[in-house]
Amino acid sequence: MPLRPGFDLERMNVFGRDFLPGLIGITFAEISEGLVRGEVVLRKALLAPNGYLHAGTIVTFADTLSGYGCISHLPANAENFTTIELKSNFLNTAREGTLYGEARAIHLGRSTQIWDAVVSHGEERRKLALFRCTQLVLYPK
Repeated sequence: MPLRPGFDLERMNVFGRDFLPGLIGITFAEISEGLVRGEVVLRKALLAPNGYLHAGTIVTFADTLSGYGCISHLPANAENFTTIELKSNFLNTAREGTLYGEARAIHLGRSTQIWDAVVSHGEERRKLALFRCTQLVLYPK
C-alpha cells in the first residue's frame, strides 16, 4: 500500500511536536512504503529514578513509529486509526546516548494494520526492545 499524499518526512517531524512525541523528543529519519525510522536522544527526563531508561520511553517511541506508519498508510477512505493491542519485549537498557527505532508494516489491511518495531541503542545499534502493535482502521460513520 503506497503512502498517503502529504504524509511525508517533513510533515511527520512537525505533526506531533506539541504532543507526547514532541515531549519525548522523537525525530523521524525516514518514512517510506512500509517503513518508519526515527531517533530519540536520551536525557534525564526519559530515565526512571534508578538512572536507567524508563520502559515507557521505549514503548512511547515504538508506538509512535508504528502509529505514524499506520496513519501514513491508511486506505484512501479511512478517517483515522486507534491502537487495539501492543506488546513489548525488553532485551537491554541504556542510560545515555541515542535510541534508534525502526517500524515495519507486517499487515496493511482494510480493517487492521500490524506493525513490528525494533528499538536499538548507540552506534553499535544494540537491540533494546522488540515491539508489535495492532491498529484498528477507523472509517467515517
